[in-house]
Amino acid sequence: MTDSSSPRKLARPGHDGSTGEEIACLVEAPEHPLPTGLTWLGGFKSDMTGTKASALAEWAATARRHLLRFDYYAHGASTGDFAKATVGRWLDDALAAIDTMAQGPQVLIGSSMGGWVALLCALARPERVKGLVLIAPAPDFTEELMWKTFSPEAKDTLLRDGLYREPSDYADEPYEITMTLIEEGRRHLILGKPIPLSCPVRILQGMKDADVPWTHAMRLVETLSSEDVTIDLSKSGDHRLSTPADIARLIQTVETLLEEVEG
Repeated sequence: MTDSSSPRKLARPGHDGSTGEEIACLVEAPEHPLPTGLTWLGGFKSDMTGTKASALAEWAATARRHLLRFDYYAHGASTGDFAKATVGRWLDDALAAIDTMAQGPQVLIGSSMGGWVALLCALARPERVKGLVLIAPAPDFTEELMWKTFSPEAKDTLLRDGLYREPSDYADEPYEITMTLIEEGRRHLILGKPIPLSCPVRILQGMKDADVPWTHAMRLVETLSSEDVTIDLSKSGDHRLSTPADIARLIQTVETLLEEVEG
């Protein structure tokens, strides 16, 4: 078993074309892994050592599954300036990590923003991605869940200053939202037309999610071209979906999907 306690570093270009940035990755690599590997894609301002990612890593170690985790640019143990971060940059990080460190055909597990990134990765690597497990997925969140919900004052601040500090329920400091993040995110919007994926997709969603409404997940279900799409709605579930019961449901969903794609 490869020791995943020390992150590997993946060199990535800086915004000026340099190779000065590093993406931190953790890999669970059993000696004789089963064919399909897994990649974890975390949420906005989260990192690869969170509750759900760590629980998956513990499970993967005993289930003989290769599991890749990583921190996006300007997240967690990776380098970068968050004020310069964009959805496109995070997508490029994800594809680079998958291309260089993931093993075998992949099931991608995306949480919140990671659900959007997972969908974009599947569109970019349809021959590699065999299935998706999405937890409170937030495709198009920069437009649908940020820009369209911001107050006129917040929009004016972004347009004038290029930066808006949004209060967060998950951190002591506010999130720094840039106009660059909003504008660049528009290049990656996917909910406006059918999403041409044919792989199976499993969605876990809480109906008490204050950040990504369950109706947003239902819009994704309707937009996906795949006929093999299911959504598991938890009436009491919040955005984190990190209770022991939530974790057990996530692992069961991953196990069942792996059986399907390998069957």
